[in-house]
Amino acid sequence: MSKKIAILGSTGSIGTNSLRVIEALGPKFEIVALTAHSNTEMLAGQVRQFKPKYVGLTNPQKADDLRDRLGDYDGEILVGPASLVEIAGLDETDTVITAVVGAAGLGAVLEAAKKGKTLAIANKEPLVIAGQLLTATAKANGAIILPIDSEHSAVFQALQAGRTDEVSKIILTASGGPFRNATAGQMENATVEEALAHPTWEMGRKVTVDSATMMNKALEVIEARWLFDVSTDKIDVLVHPESIVHSMVEFVDGSVVAMLGQPDMCVPIQYALTYPRRVKGIGERLKLGRLGKLTFEKPNRSIFRALDLGFAVAAKGNSAPVVFNAANEVAVQEFLAGRIRFGMIVRAIEHCVNKHEVRSSVSLEELLAVDTWARGEARRYLKREVEQIVR
Repeated sequence: MSKKIAILGSTGSIGTNSLRVIEALGPKFEIVALTAHSNTEMLAGQVRQFKPKYVGLTNPQKADDLRDRLGDYDGEILVGPASLVEIAGLDETDTVITAVVGAAGLGAVLEAAKKGKTLAIANKEPLVIAGQLLTATAKANGAIILPIDSEHSAVFQALQAGRTDEVSKIILTASGGPFRNATAGQMENATVEEALAHPTWEMGRKVTVDSATMMNKALEVIEARWLFDVSTDKIDVLVHPESIVHSMVEFVDGSVVAMLGQPDMCVPIQYALTYPRRVKGIGERLKLGRLGKLTFEKPNRSIFRALDLGFAVAAKGNSAPVVFNAANEVAVQEFLAGRIRFGMIVRAIEHCVNKHEVRSSVSLEELLAVDTWARGEARRYLKREVEQIVR
């Protein structure tokens, strides 16, 4: 029996790598639906190649362009933000790969969980914004959540060596990004080009900036708290610049189980699609004899302040992670647009987290309301900061 797959965000790096993996896996893995936001040229090419039954485009303004590009396509084209939810809940699919950046895909992820599907999650936001709600929904409906991001996939794979109650510590590894050895002064006024010059991974602009602030690791701490149902005192972060050890699990007997591999997203994507089996794939092979050495060091938390903020937010839970994520998204957008300094990103996040009164309710509507407040507050804060500099 074939596995029927929908990819939410098929034109990004995760989406394109997922299609490479699925093509290599063969006919037992069928693409039923593809979605994108606005890259109609790439989406149309993917549709012609993989012939999905459904296509989703969340940007209505590009709908006519997509239809023109697809010509005589005989499948169904769904347009607008709601298309993600509709495609995520399709009866024809059993596996949904979610790679939509930001909070936009949250409703779709929850819909897939309600329908009891296998969720292969690449983006951080569903578990950061709604980890409690998502995991509870998945458990209630028999949905399976499998991580695609390299660190959590590594933890998930290492956990196969023992039981959850035997875990002493989850150790997430971080590359250190482009500013691993930078001073606070150097980071304050870092340029967009400098922040995007990641030494190891090729990622989207937003995720690359998150790596530069180590906000990505802070978000991963929150993810791990819900994905693996562990308290924050059982989560640690180590800087590992070679990016070969993707994460580790320490068990109560002192054993440490690590997952090693080249910085290649095809491996975690394939493992999520073929789990619990492993099959031959296209992932780049690791040649241990050529590595020379593997380095581990504690992160400089006085420089990368987002990390401590992330641990504090993960411990608070409830609505706090929503504010943390939303403020970051706004600040990163402003930085990439050249409107704020790099150092303002984390200050904006800290301001919003401190100002927010944590709510214990976890309904989707309330979480989205908090998200809206945090975005507005982040914009107001950054506007004041910029005005003070201009003066």
